[in-house]
Amino acid sequence: MHIVAGILLIVAAYGFGAIPWGVVLGRVLAGKDLRDFGSNSTGATNAYRVLGWKFSAAVFLLDFAKGLIPVVLARWMDVGWWFVGAVAFATVVGHCWSAFIRFGGGKGMATGAGAIAGMVPWVLIVLPIMIIIVIATKYVSLASLVGTALATGLVWLAWATGYEPAQAALACAAVAAVIFIRHHGNIDRLLHGKERRFSLRSSAG
Repeated sequence: MHIVAGILLIVAAYGFGAIPWGVVLGRVLAGKDLRDFGSNSTGATNAYRVLGWKFSAAVFLLDFAKGLIPVVLARWMDVGWWFVGAVAFATVVGHCWSAFIRFGGGKGMATGAGAIAGMVPWVLIVLPIMIIIVIATKYVSLASLVGTALATGLVWLAWATGYEPAQAALACAAVAAVIFIRHHGNIDRLLHGKERRFSLRSSAG
């Protein structure tokens, strides 16, 4: 029974994660498709640059929830940690490669954070470090990459010391891999000093 429930949860997690909230909110409330502006991403950072902070906050919260809710549901249903980890990975894959928008999507940070928080909530302790990086460098992508790497390392350390299951560590690593893959362009621009800096002034005013 757990196997069937686990498989259904994985499929549902992909579908839930694939809901492109940035595109939906942009089209319905502002008449703009985020994929036509800025970085062409459907995530919160591009929403901020194109539509402003209110849209960005809404997109971030909805994308975070896409990662959190399926994982919390899987844990509540007690389908086992292998399925919990697979659900976490599936929802991030859905966000980054959504079947609803021709397998485009965001870069996975907000949804990945929600998925990881659903497995190991304490990992959100890296958030203040990410904020400091953004304030100090004005690079959101750098903060995202450092935060992802740090969170993954901490979960692996927790597993090595017996505080978290191996499946959680593996799932975090898989989610981190997706986030790094989706940020490949940002990484290249960071290395060449061409990455766009964060500004409190969005194009939406």
